[in-house]
Amino acid sequence: MEQREDLRTPATRRGLIGWALYDWANSPFTTLIITFVFAAYFSRGIVGDEVQGQALWGYVAGISAVFVAILSPVLGAVADAGGRRKPWICLSSGLCIVCSALLWYAEPVPDAIPLAMVLVILANIGFEFGIVFNNAMLGDIVGRERLGRWSGWAWGIGYIGGLAALFAMLFGFIQTDEPWFGVGKENAANIRVVGPLVAFWFAVFVIPLFLFTPDRDVSTLPLGQRVRQGVSALGTTLRGLTGEHANAMRFLIARMIYNDGLVIVFALGGVYAAGRFNMEQAELIQFGIVMNVTAGVGAIAFAWLDDWRGSKAAITIALIGLSGAGLGAVTVEDVTWFWIWGAVLGIFVGPAQAASRSFMARIAPPELRTEFFGLFALSGKATAFLGPIAAAAMTSLSGSQSLGLGTAVVFFVIGLGVLMTVQEPERPETKKAASIF
Repeated sequence: MEQREDLRTPATRRGLIGWALYDWANSPFTTLIITFVFAAYFSRGIVGDEVQGQALWGYVAGISAVFVAILSPVLGAVADAGGRRKPWICLSSGLCIVCSALLWYAEPVPDAIPLAMVLVILANIGFEFGIVFNNAMLGDIVGRERLGRWSGWAWGIGYIGGLAALFAMLFGFIQTDEPWFGVGKENAANIRVVGPLVAFWFAVFVIPLFLFTPDRDVSTLPLGQRVRQGVSALGTTLRGLTGEHANAMRFLIARMIYNDGLVIVFALGGVYAAGRFNMEQAELIQFGIVMNVTAGVGAIAFAWLDDWRGSKAAITIALIGLSGAGLGAVTVEDVTWFWIWGAVLGIFVGPAQAASRSFMARIAPPELRTEFFGLFALSGKATAFLGPIAAAAMTSLSGSQSLGLGTAVVFFVIGLGVLMTVQEPERPETKKAASIF
């Protein structure tokens, strides 16, 4: 299907930077809450048992994935019918911000387990929905010949944002005798503050997107008609996945599988490091800093490869690297080698995500872009609950955190096999420009 560019609203450099800063704004949520700080605190401080904590955290990731899988394609279709994406970003981000802030009340007692799980599930749902609508803006504001670099740069900026937030958490609240803003250390207050910190960070740095990045025109259709039109269009698109959009279908299946492996790494990596190698909170944050540095470097470096050789090549190399580094990380006994393999793993995490986003932006019809990114989110969540749940079940049955986390490698290898059946979309010839932007 030939793509039409008539729906594009090219952004100024300030608008592009505002869009990219969304990754900077939301990345501390995954870095500090889902992976490194709150995840380990939940397991060790609230639950009080690393193995049981890893299993429960896997269920948290799985439950939120089910809701995202069911609702994101429908919301994407409705958003396409309604035109604008920013109102949806505002609602989704607001849910994540509010629920993250409320994690302050998750004190280190077993009675706080339900509260912590519910808040993280809701926050993660809001986080994921916001990504759907922000991703869909990419193809509208950037020409196809530069999709790869802006997707990669934004992902790299996101990792730098996560890195900055990790530094703030480490030196402002954990490795200090006097935490910032008068926060004490009683009842793990200097750890629980991670929720309000993430909420404040997100709320402040999302502002440039709303101020400077262009959006589509608002639809004049009533809300009810937009919903009906969006749902009807979604049905048509789903039927087309076995016909004119069959190549997109194969990509979505491949991404669905290898993303399950990434979800396992994000959800359980910090818990694994804490339990398997007895890392303290400060050491966990230092490990997170190393991984964010290598992930940011990887995302930015692969951005040019994406535009030069294509998104499929970038994803393929990333999956091979993830498989090898993941296998190394779960088989080593020495903590030094775990640090080394973790750093290598980080190099390929960013490119796998960024190139997947640019690949979808290239193959999605402009008039259905949010809908396709809704399906993209579906591909990331339709079986994403199986990844953490499979890892949680393996952990519970075997009593081994290594075997539990090692299930991620299986998903990477199978996803790579399916990706090999996907046809790379034709790339436009890159025009010489006065600016790399």
